[in-house]
Amino acid sequence: MRAVILALVVAVFGAAAGCAAGADPEAAPVIAPGRPGEAGQTVAPGDVGTDLWSAPTEVDLGYVAKMITHHRQALAMTELAPDRAENDVVRRIASRIHDVQGPEIQAMESWQRQYGQVGEAHGHVGGVEDHGGMPGMATERQLAELAAARGADFDRLFVRLMVAHHEGALEMALAQLSEGTDVRVEEMANDVVATQSVEIERMRAIPL
Repeated sequence: MRAVILALVVAVFGAAAGCAAGADPEAAPVIAPGRPGEAGQTVAPGDVGTDLWSAPTEVDLGYVAKMITHHRQALAMTELAPDRAENDVVRRIASRIHDVQGPEIQAMESWQRQYGQVGEAHGHVGGVEDHGGMPGMATERQLAELAAARGADFDRLFVRLMVAHHEGALEMALAQLSEGTDVRVEEMANDVVATQSVEIERMRAIPL
């Protein structure tokens, strides 16, 4: 969207400059829109078309790094379901979560590799993971209890832990949508909100 706005601004000011007598279109200044809440900037024509606003913020980088870890725990939980779940709906939901969040991890890691140096500063590149500060994450004890459970006991514990896990992901995604700036990360966060909100309702509707 910002690229479209910038292109329109360039077109308007370029046309105005070309109409002025003796004006040099290449030398005409361009007013570029600022970030939300910020005033526009006057930039040199040579700067137009560069990724002036494309660099992600610390909020964007932190969200992606944490959500990768958050998703990985969800995958670990869903991988227990085929051998332990009794309820067929629980099995299907676990399979869907696994099938959706696996590719989402790949998409986030692909985005993250573009900014690998900053990602390393966050300690989330190369398999290093920090669970601190992420809502909804199951504890090691809870994961051990889930792995030890079978049948209806597994179903109930899985649903309870996964609903909490999804609610934590929604909290993180909504914070990203409020504070982040990167368009691709915003799309990822919107996907999380749309998908996991539906899955929460489905899990809550399971008679256990």
